[in-house]
Amino acid sequence: MAQAFSTICAAVLALSASVAFADGGAPWWADEITPPFSVGDAVNDRGVHTLLNSGGAEAGYVFETEKLAPLPGFSGAPINVLVTLDLDGRFLDARLLAHNEPIFVSGLGEAPFHAFFEQYRGQSISTPMVVGTPYGDGGGGSGLVYLDGVTKATASVRIAHESVLAAALAVAREKMQGVSASPPAYPNPDYDEDLLWSDLVSQGLIRRTTVLNRDVEAAFAGTVWEDDDPEARADPDGVYLDLWIADLGPRAIARVLLDDDTLDALDQFRAISPDDEPLLVIDLGRHGLVSDDFVRNTAPDLLEAEQDGLPIALRDADIDVWLSDAAPDALHDGVAMILRTDRRLGFDPTRAWTLNVRAVREHGMFQPDVGGVLLPAEHATDERFFLRAAVVETMAPWKEAVVVRQADLLTLSAGLVLLLTALRFRMAEIARAPSFPFARMLTLLAVVVFIGWWGQGQLSIVTPLAALRAAADGGAFDFLLYDPFSLVIWAAAIVGAVIWGRGFFCGWLCPFGALQEFANAVGRALRAPKIEPSPRIDAALRKVKYVLLGGLVAVALFAPDHVDTAAEVEPFKTAITVFFVREWPYVLYAAFWLVLSVFLFKGFCRYVCPLGALMAVLGLLRRRDWIDRRADCGSPCQLCKVRCAYGAIKPSGAVRYDECFQCLDCVSIHEDPKRCVPLILQAKTGRTAAASPSEP
Repeated sequence: MAQAFSTICAAVLALSASVAFADGGAPWWADEITPPFSVGDAVNDRGVHTLLNSGGAEAGYVFETEKLAPLPGFSGAPINVLVTLDLDGRFLDARLLAHNEPIFVSGLGEAPFHAFFEQYRGQSISTPMVVGTPYGDGGGGSGLVYLDGVTKATASVRIAHESVLAAALAVAREKMQGVSASPPAYPNPDYDEDLLWSDLVSQGLIRRTTVLNRDVEAAFAGTVWEDDDPEARADPDGVYLDLWIADLGPRAIARVLLDDDTLDALDQFRAISPDDEPLLVIDLGRHGLVSDDFVRNTAPDLLEAEQDGLPIALRDADIDVWLSDAAPDALHDGVAMILRTDRRLGFDPTRAWTLNVRAVREHGMFQPDVGGVLLPAEHATDERFFLRAAVVETMAPWKEAVVVRQADLLTLSAGLVLLLTALRFRMAEIARAPSFPFARMLTLLAVVVFIGWWGQGQLSIVTPLAALRAAADGGAFDFLLYDPFSLVIWAAAIVGAVIWGRGFFCGWLCPFGALQEFANAVGRALRAPKIEPSPRIDAALRKVKYVLLGGLVAVALFAPDHVDTAAEVEPFKTAITVFFVREWPYVLYAAFWLVLSVFLFKGFCRYVCPLGALMAVLGLLRRRDWIDRRADCGSPCQLCKVRCAYGAIKPSGAVRYDECFQCLDCVSIHEDPKRCVPLILQAKTGRTAAASPSEP
């Protein structure tokens, strides 16, 4: 009844939302947009809206990734991010709206996930971006932007990144055809040539813009400020602005214009701020570039810049400017300053950009009205002085994940091949070796440290549940490829299930299972009392894990939003993924099972683990009984049954493979003539028979 009521409520809310959209109402996430921006009209039926600036003009686009690129996460549900792009294809913001990623829901917490999306601000969709990981990152000069991943959650972060990029590029292709396909240029430090002042002028490497008083008068005509510049009225042919602009990024140009001291100061500036483009501006007219209130090392109050219709952030470089002797004498008398702008924000010095000089007038004596007009001056610098980062073809996400973790994958694969081969062809020989118990514990230690804590390869029931959900929804299974380390372990577990049943994974590859074995070993060393449930209780408890597995499957199919909560029946995330750094109820729950293992051998694995139940089901694929038995096993010999800590051997001597953890204790007994009762009896019988003929 409660479920039905919830469904009805959800339907009503969805209907209300659709009505609101139909009436032109704002989307539900409108409050997430940071002022002075706001949400405009929808531009298509896929949730893309215009982004408006404070004046109501179009400033970009805003959209949810779920509607444009619904890539399933590890929970099976998409990661939904709110993205805002400006008209030049730069990210203004990216904010997490909703997700069901298990590692962030109740593991690491959501703070690092939110922090990850902050890295998109200022980045361009034309710049290749990849996610760095705790296993490797990128270096400079590669043409790539590396976003810091989140330790222990690399796969989820990769899925989120692909969702953001896929959605942003979908919008760009549809609405932003003018977006540059290549990154901006930057000065080539290895290029040089000898230039003269005349070369700079003739080649347009320094450009002059002249504005007379009459031009400014015409710009203010018809306003309250048209008569507020007596000097301009008295000398209409006088020079108001005599502006010279040069890009000092190429050192060949800077060397012609600046004296040695200023050139040294510029070199120091480049070393400190390698991503900034230095721009020289000189005014010989009345304007003077800045007002009396200007503060050095701040944005110039009378100068603005733009490129492709979008503003360019300018700032004083705080360098005292002295021109070289090559510059004409007249320029030495002008007002000169070096400005800086950040190329990472999209400025491309090789394409035309505009410096707007603001002419300001005041009207009135007390609290005067201030008005201004913009005087534009264009500039661009020849391409030969610059380089462009090569257009980088980024790999498919799954290939990238493989490359980043290739050392781990090679080590893991080699270990798994060795283990599979040894158990398949040398199992009896290995089991009877005196060093086998030590070798097994050493292997389990490697599983905990390398596969578990380092490699984050603890398999979980969440993955098959997500795959089930994707299959039910007709979705893709690409999310499995984002964690190749775990995928290799899944492949080995399935191969092991076909050959031996659940025992290969549960007994050899599960980090939490290995922790329980270590806890029990501590209990035996301390002579802690053993908990041995009666056969009737033991049989009942073994069914619990199948009930839990069935319940989780039902939740995945009918209430997928609650899968992450239900899957907390596994303590794997707490003990392995986040190494007990978590809220105390989860830590207490995981610690309970480890402490219990001191007294009850692997109680969680035997009675509760839904993943173990799934592995037991997969064990039905096993085609042979791989543990040898003798006719005397079970009657009269019960040694293997008594020694089996898992209770996986029946009184008849038959092995219950759905409960066998492949510890090989019974195999070692079966192969040992000093412990196997049938072999001992056979040896005694043989000696007696051999001695009989010699007796009188």
